[in-house]
Amino acid sequence: MPHPILKDLQTRYTCKKYDPTKKVPKEKLEVLLESIRLSASSINSQPWKFIVLESDEAKQRMYKTFENKYQFNQAHVVEASHVILFTHNPHYTREDYAKVVDQYITDGRISKEEREKAFGSFLFAQLNTDENGNTQIWTKNQLYLALGNALHTLARLEIDSTALEGIDAPMVEKEFAKELEGYKCEVALAIGYRHEEDFNTKLPKSRLSQEELFVRL
Repeated sequence: MPHPILKDLQTRYTCKKYDPTKKVPKEKLEVLLESIRLSASSINSQPWKFIVLESDEAKQRMYKTFENKYQFNQAHVVEASHVILFTHNPHYTREDYAKVVDQYITDGRISKEEREKAFGSFLFAQLNTDENGNTQIWTKNQLYLALGNALHTLARLEIDSTALEGIDAPMVEKEFAKELEGYKCEVALAIGYRHEEDFNTKLPKSRLSQEELFVRL
């Protein structure tokens, strides 16, 4: 009997065709969103924002962004139950980290007297900031921690998913400029339930062996 974690990972796959009549229940969606919120990030920076597209109007806005390229992903946007835009802050500052530190105080992690000391961790953000204040390589890396966490959570919830790097980022950022507020979107996540015609569900799982991937010392 495989461990439940391994069962989750063995059965999840990239959905290639969604059944538009099936919607993710609200209670499962809330579990997913809370799981994403609890994701790890360097220095607990949380340099992200997640835009959940669930209305037909919102999904049509996303659909339009495929006008020029990546049309092979276009159908997912309207056929999936929801699409989540994973976005990151390209100019993460001390003021952004202050929100994290102040939340520490609210949650009782540190005292008010320890506030200034808590900014010591911000050094890691500074080390990943260029002369123009650009942090987007670092913040985008953090975003993928949340994406991986979401994929496993979805497998546990028995919800299908498709990570979408094939999106026209400039078009998405133009269409959702108001919601993004300067954040960048280069990956999205479609979630829902597979269509019976989805060919990928019938294919066996395929990964390189542990012997190929791990060096044990």
